[in-house]
Amino acid sequence: MSMPKRGFHHYVPNLYFPRKTGSQTNLDATFSALSDPTRRAILEELTKGESSVTELARPFNMSLPAISKHLGILEKAGLLTREKAGRIHRCRIDATPLITAASWIAKYRPVWEKQLDTLAEYLDSTKSRKAK
Repeated sequence: MSMPKRGFHHYVPNLYFPRKTGSQTNLDATFSALSDPTRRAILEELTKGESSVTELARPFNMSLPAISKHLGILEKAGLLTREKAGRIHRCRIDATPLITAASWIAKYRPVWEKQLDTLAEYLDSTKSRKAK
């Protein structure tokens, strides 16, 4: 039986690309949302307290629909909540995904520290050799 001619990705078994768990998907959404400087600036502004969409848009040179798209990405990642009071949308930061991301990063701290210790040992040994 011959396989249909398609791109390589059709032949790669799923074991190479396992399905993501909910927490991995949430981390992806968090890091993706944080990858944009505008969204990071919006979160920074929200650390001062809740704001309306119009207030959040003021420092940026973009339209309200563009800001709203950024807010939607932050909201989908769970980094902010929106409440509607009449025609005004109030936004508030939700730090829960940031705590989860920080916890995930912290798991790798021992690896970084070991690598930095190894680098320091190497640099000390090369310094010793040069001094001789």
